[in-house]
Amino acid sequence: MNEVQDVTKEKLIADFKLVVADAEELLRATAGQAGDKMAEIRGRAQEHLAVAKAKLADAEEAVIARAKQAGQAADDYVHENPWHAVGIGAGVGFLIGLLVGRR
Repeated sequence: MNEVQDVTKEKLIADFKLVVADAEELLRATAGQAGDKMAEIRGRAQEHLAVAKAKLADAEEAVIARAKQAGQAADDYVHENPWHAVGIGAGVGFLIGLLVGRR
């Protein structure tokens, strides 16, 4: 389930980056338009973008930290139980071979 959550988080981060980039482009495109109301809206949008970027950076750091932690746990397990790791790898390879051989 964690793998699915990590993939979902990574997809969400990528999508959010696109939204932020589009919003920044929209702000640049409307920079020439005058008016107090437009300036106020643009200012609020820039503030919200700054907050969103900070949260995005935090989310990215959390995903990276989790991936490193999972990698370290796998590395520790393999070092502590090398024969189990070899057995698991052989079993997975055998199952893949069976599935591929049936086609």
